[in-house]
Amino acid sequence: MKYDLIAMIWPALVGVLAATLILDKWVLDHPDSATTQSPSGYRDAVAVATPSVVNIYTAKLVDTRNDPRLNSPTLRRFRSNRGSTQRVERSLGSGVILSSDGHIVTNNHVIAGADAIQVLLADGRSANASVVGTDPDTDLAVLQIGLSDLTPIRIADVEDVAVGDVALAIGNPYGFGHSVSQGIVSGIGRFGLQLSTYENYIQTDATIHLGSSGGALIDSLGRLIGINTLIYTAGNDSGSETPGIGINLATPSDLAASVLNDIVQYGNVIRGWLGVSVDVLLTEGPSGTLVQQLIVTELASGGPAERAGIRLNDIISSLDGEPVVDGRAAMLHIARLRPGHLLRVSLDRDGQLVELEAVVGTRAKFG
Repeated sequence: MKYDLIAMIWPALVGVLAATLILDKWVLDHPDSATTQSPSGYRDAVAVATPSVVNIYTAKLVDTRNDPRLNSPTLRRFRSNRGSTQRVERSLGSGVILSSDGHIVTNNHVIAGADAIQVLLADGRSANASVVGTDPDTDLAVLQIGLSDLTPIRIADVEDVAVGDVALAIGNPYGFGHSVSQGIVSGIGRFGLQLSTYENYIQTDATIHLGSSGGALIDSLGRLIGINTLIYTAGNDSGSETPGIGINLATPSDLAASVLNDIVQYGNVIRGWLGVSVDVLLTEGPSGTLVQQLIVTELASGGPAERAGIRLNDIISSLDGEPVVDGRAAMLHIARLRPGHLLRVSLDRDGQLVELEAVVGTRAKFG
């Protein structure tokens, strides 16, 4: 009888134990599970990045004689009796600290023409900033401030950024001070807007307002993935609602870092130059899909391409062994090479494969 009772109770005990383990592991909340669920959202990422983001205030003296609003004959006579007058035009923007030496990257349009630039840090300190250099071709500028104990931002590997990643924008919208907006990466490699010479924007729907230009676009770990540059809006003939809301563009952080390094080291950005002008040629690939190639339309006299033996109407099919599938990307690749780099160029010349090597140069500056 005793053994019969044990035989009856034992399966029930095993079942209760199994149910307890299942509830404990998969159903019931643990006291420490709140920490793994991160109910605080992205506060850690923002806390990491915010000390590296600055507010920028600029002032510019404007001669009112050039103000079109004051061009009536009556006002001109009135001003002629009072002599020359000037007014102060103020604007605002944002910037990101990239070095402990006080180097800050912002947009060139934020500080263009400014007579005075003041930077306000997240910890409340402020300082006058000097312009180290500008690069209008990427709409970037490098400033420097003379404060100590600065926090340079960590830079993400842009190659790992993908559509759908969380993106947080930190800036100074409308002068409100450090503000954060959240979105996702909506696209990468955006170009063709002709807003700067070298376009390779990250698109995000994180809200970027006036004053946030030059601020940081960060990932969920607080690392810099881009410099907030512009808000894209298409034309609208109706004059009512502005289309394009949610299309905000940022300059990739690796490009910003390379611009800063060149400006600090050399005083300007050093870019590779092949000395060719090209048009995109669409051809049909083996699988029937359209493939981009570059057809040479112009050669700079005595330039690297001409010296290497490249001719008009040659079709550039690969650079350094990488097939040319995107004309813009190919030109960006060349621009980011250092002068002296031996560039392997594969050409289609009248149906024949031609392999050449060109020594990358740098474009001479004029004016």
